[in-house]
Amino acid sequence: MYPDVLREHITKCKKATDKPFGVNIPLIYPDINSHIKTVIEEKVPVVFTSAGNPKTWTTQLNEAGITVVHVVSSSAFAKKAEDAGCDAVVAEGFEAGGHNGREETTTMVLVPLVKKSVKIPVLAAGGIATGRQMLASMVLGAEGVQIGSRFVCTPEASSHTDFKEAVINSGEGATMLSLKQVMPVRLIKNGFYETIKTAEEQGASKEQLLQILGRGRAKKGMFEGDLEDGELEIGQVCASIESIKPAGEIVREIWQDFSLALLQPLI
Repeated sequence: MYPDVLREHITKCKKATDKPFGVNIPLIYPDINSHIKTVIEEKVPVVFTSAGNPKTWTTQLNEAGITVVHVVSSSAFAKKAEDAGCDAVVAEGFEAGGHNGREETTTMVLVPLVKKSVKIPVLAAGGIATGRQMLASMVLGAEGVQIGSRFVCTPEASSHTDFKEAVINSGEGATMLSLKQVMPVRLIKNGFYETIKTAEEQGASKEQLLQILGRGRAKKGMFEGDLEDGELEIGQVCASIESIKPAGEIVREIWQDFSLALLQPLI
């Protein structure tokens, strides 16, 4: 989002609920200074940071009374986030969509490692779309979960209808981790992905890959619906997403599934 759009959505959220809410800020994005200023001015209670050094902004956000949660892909990064003053971390396995870890550590392996390395709360992310997957994460030591891909296919999501349909129509093996030289990202295989794959196989440099990527590639794909030349970020769990449902209904389904699984005896 551009800074003015972010402020607009924060204002809408405040009008819709008196409950705590969070804002996710990838630290590599442009206008980061404006975004940080906005969340502080608007007194956003929780900020999730990712794709960058948590030391840069955590102290300033904490001093403004904001709870800071940083997304990590390894136990070493989790410890750095804790040392930087973060209040919690998200252990995001390589199943996740969007920006990812170069080590390709899965959620099942990552969560216990991160839990062992830090004293602050750990949330699990990557490959989670159901209550059973949420329970599995908690059995591994997570205090909670962060779910992204499942909520792409909701009427409330600002993603393009064609992208939502592409997610629903995807299956096992539909996504791959790409652009590891630049910033690892999990993408649906399409024309853009194949172009990147070919360039990487031919030994393209980071600069050449950045030139192919250009600007606004994710916006072109996920928000404008260009399924061929756009960047289509989604997690592996897209294979299990079969329909577009309201976000509230999805939350209820996840909680019901979690509660039923919790009651079932282990065999």
